[in-house]
Amino acid sequence: MEYNKCKITELIEKNYVFASVLYYFGIEFYDYSEHTLEQVCQERGLKVSNVVSSLESATRQDEQPNLNSLPVEVIIEYLKHSHYLFVKHKLPYIARLIQNLGSKEVVQCQAAEDLKFVFPLFIEDFIQHIYKEEDTLFSYILQLNNALHGKFHPGRLFYMMENNSVERFAIEHDCHDDEMMGIRHITGDYAIDGCTALHVKVVYKELQELEESLLTHAKVENEILFPKALQLEKEVKKMWRSKISLN
Repeated sequence: MEYNKCKITELIEKNYVFASVLYYFGIEFYDYSEHTLEQVCQERGLKVSNVVSSLESATRQDEQPNLNSLPVEVIIEYLKHSHYLFVKHKLPYIARLIQNLGSKEVVQCQAAEDLKFVFPLFIEDFIQHIYKEEDTLFSYILQLNNALHGKFHPGRLFYMMENNSVERFAIEHDCHDDEMMGIRHITGDYAIDGCTALHVKVVYKELQELEESLLTHAKVENEILFPKALQLEKEVKKMWRSKISLN
């Protein structure tokens, strides 16, 4: 496929992910729909080969790393990096897409107008959730890990374990596993047809991909992090009881 000769709309129709690649080059596809990629690059002072290289890279999906054998602190770093990508990249991009839905798209699709109201609320709730998770769950697990390696103050360790529980965190976390249920309902499970505007298609595809990413993220937490954290907590309690019996 000769990307540089294609119209922007043709590129996005081929692969919606190209819209996000162009966005990070400062190109919002709906402003250049009838331009070729070459024309846009000339207008924006961009090197066509650099943009094409990024488009080609976007078609190669990175595989999910195998985290099972990694220590708990590495898994937490992986999850925190995922949080960073959600907050600093993915969510602002989707918010921008939704904010710039035009009157034509809103008239054709009632969900477009609803999303302009609902998505900012979703972002606010989601950010609060992940910051709380980092400050409570991740912090607790890391402190357990430190304790197991001899880095703890007995009084603080006792207080921490009296006031926290991996099992309780897991139950609370389970309540947040379907954050996008409301958005899925509004969009009719991201339903599109032959009449759906390209801009709306891109929004729906991005929302769908976000949901898939969140499900993968939750799976890492539920199936890898929590079992490791429960075992860690069990070992720290055993160590604590052993120390008490010696005193």
